[in-house]
Amino acid sequence: MTRPRLVGLSANVQRPSKTRTLVDTIVREAAAHGPVEARVFDFVDAGSGLGAAWTREQLSLPARRIVEAIEEADGLVVASPVYKGSFTGLFKHLFDLIDPTALAGKPVAIAATGGGARHALVVEHSFRPLFGFFGALQVPVTVYASDADFADGVLTDQGVRERAGLAGRQIADLLADRSAASAPVSLAAAR
Repeated sequence: MTRPRLVGLSANVQRPSKTRTLVDTIVREAAAHGPVEARVFDFVDAGSGLGAAWTREQLSLPARRIVEAIEEADGLVVASPVYKGSFTGLFKHLFDLIDPTALAGKPVAIAATGGGARHALVVEHSFRPLFGFFGALQVPVTVYASDADFADGVLTDQGVRERAGLAGRQIADLLADRSAASAPVSLAAAR
């Protein structure tokens, strides 16, 4: 049986970043909870070709590889820094280039980072409708972390760490359930 492919996407444009730290935390928890093949991308990996492309055909090779990895993934962990009360424009632009049917039924864990607690509902008011459009299976727990939840780039707030752990376990469970449901049944086992 092949391991489910879990793709993490951090919509940051620099490294290191708090957003990447949050994605890594969720992905690590998922990998510790169940066997997954995990890859994590930053927007830095896409290069400037992502923002310059108006269509998929115009994507640079690095940006195209990220779009393809998202579409081919069995599940996603997505996060964006919050700007002006929502995810970044480049995050939305990337998902505008994703095939509308590519995420249907796929588990997605949602996270965001921001300057303060006032942006905490962005995961509910911005992210959930976007992934609802795609018909993605959104894990119940979302994760929001503010600047105060980090120290020297490390996620230190125990409550946020617990939510990240729960989100990672939830997506791992959903991936395992989907993998088991799609596994071929041998005739010997069916008897």
